[in-house]
Amino acid sequence: MSVNHRLHPFNLSKYSKSNALLAGLLITLISFAILSIGIGAVSVEPSVVLKIFANKLGFLDFAEDELVQSSAIIYSIRLPRVILAILVGSTLAISGAALQGLFRNPLADPTLIGVSSGSALAAAFVIILGAQLFSFLPEYLYSALLPISAFVGGLIATLLVYTISTSAGKTNIATMLLAGIAVNAVAAAGIGFLVFSADDIQIRDLTFWTLGSLGGSVWNNVAKSAPFLLITIIGLPFFSKQMNVMLLGEHEARYLGVNTQFVKKAIILLSTLGIGASVAVSGIIGFVGLVVPHLLRLIIGPDHRFLMPGSILLGALLLLASDLFARMVVIPAELPIGIVTSAIGAPFFLWLLIRNRSISAQI
Repeated sequence: MSVNHRLHPFNLSKYSKSNALLAGLLITLISFAILSIGIGAVSVEPSVVLKIFANKLGFLDFAEDELVQSSAIIYSIRLPRVILAILVGSTLAISGAALQGLFRNPLADPTLIGVSSGSALAAAFVIILGAQLFSFLPEYLYSALLPISAFVGGLIATLLVYTISTSAGKTNIATMLLAGIAVNAVAAAGIGFLVFSADDIQIRDLTFWTLGSLGGSVWNNVAKSAPFLLITIIGLPFFSKQMNVMLLGEHEARYLGVNTQFVKKAIILLSTLGIGASVAVSGIIGFVGLVVPHLLRLIIGPDHRFLMPGSILLGALLLLASDLFARMVVIPAELPIGIVTSAIGAPFFLWLLIRNRSISAQI
């Protein structure tokens, strides 16, 4: 009885801290989304943004011509961009958390281990050569070719890295990072060859796309990518308990009744599906999947029941803030968002390597 009495306050404090953090992230994300919708070349006050949304939902009536310009800006330009930033940021962060849990190390970022590069190579192939090679496809199939190819490219890269770095059920982090470097190099060479084969317009579009951008955020792109992104965002948290058990090791997890092979395949498929869709719609945006899960582990620990939803919220918030900075820092031009996230993530990665000197020494 006394043991339970001693443990109960600890557990309550732990869960309260985690739930409070999730609630705080949700409130911050909603507030920042409203601010981001209003900030731009034409500013819209947060109160006006809320007024327009309230009118759209039927809670408030006002003459449409009062705010017709602000409504057009919000619904045609700002809102699809904010929604896409939230979906892509959430997908990258939760995919990073899932891959780190699967590999059981904090450095398994989709960019570092080659997943994003594999997706980018396949997507670049479709962008530059798709019109020549797949012109026979009907329009509805051709429009889906880019996200499908990005998914397949990311899946091949993930399986390649996982196969090379895993032996006897254990993943060697040094081998994994080196395999990721090799995959990134091969993908970069392939993209370079495609750039060499492209015309001026394709080169300009591809260069900006490979640096990451949400500049093409229109409702059509949101509609095409949202189903794939939402499958990843909704699907991965269902494996939180199994991933907690697998932190003990695959053999131990099997003894405790976890179907480890199914869980690994599901995590890889869901992660690469989301990453592929993200790359297809926004290009390569690095380090979100590395920074977000690790920060949350430092705050709330490795419990995936809180880590996964926390990654969704913090990933969305980080990419939303990065996109806002990219839009505002060089007005009227726009800085590629991949540059912003890399500027944040690269020093963080170096700090991780310094903090884990035993890992860097093996490499």
